[in-house]
Amino acid sequence: MYSTTGYTRGQIDRLVLLIRDLENAGYSLAYPPSLGLRKSIIITLTYLRRNHTQDDLADRYATSQPTISRTIAAMTPVLADATADWIPVADDLDPEVVLIIDGTLLPCWSWADVPDLYSGKHHTTGVNVQVAATLSGRLLWVSDPLPGSTHDLTALRASGLLDGDRDATIIADKGYIGAGLITPIKKPPKGELTDDRKQFNKELNAIRATIERTIAHLKTWRILHTDYRRPYHTFAQTITAVLGLQFLKLAS
Repeated sequence: MYSTTGYTRGQIDRLVLLIRDLENAGYSLAYPPSLGLRKSIIITLTYLRRNHTQDDLADRYATSQPTISRTIAAMTPVLADATADWIPVADDLDPEVVLIIDGTLLPCWSWADVPDLYSGKHHTTGVNVQVAATLSGRLLWVSDPLPGSTHDLTALRASGLLDGDRDATIIADKGYIGAGLITPIKKPPKGELTDDRKQFNKELNAIRATIERTIAHLKTWRILHTDYRRPYHTFAQTITAVLGLQFLKLAS
């Protein structure tokens, strides 16, 4: 169960209760009656965790591809809404905690009506999100997605993390130079770094490696790692659902 869904049976039980609470509060659920709520949750979790094709999921769960499609379309927004309270925003972050920041591309198909999805840095299409973690690698925050062509520093500024009177210590790579963060020191034009500065960069890069592991762990939800195939307008909500599921799991 865990290897295919990312959730234990007990954690799935909790999701069922959260969604039933939404339903009791007047939320309209539209999962296929032939599957029931719990199986609809499991199928959607499997899709998000493994990014299997709908045909593969239909074979696995002994149903039809159209039923799988309806299940994913119905349950992804439900999961996003049921877990929304666990997703931190920039204002929730403790300014006393040292952050490591990096951007990553969540890949998707190329859409003719969304030309700015192409990332020159990654040589593919997708959306840019900014990720913050502690020095130990605990995931703390993920920004809203922006088109893949967005530069990391532009995306971070747009996220609101640098707004207001926040005086947090933030460590980042050279792509964020100029934002007042702790970044590696660039080599001067036609010059070399001193040994002290080389050592500083070496130590800082060792610290920054933590955020790469955090991002890799987040992308064990394969829907964030391999091309997103559903219509582009559903991608942001799918990302929200995955983040809600991940932060709920971290809180349990």
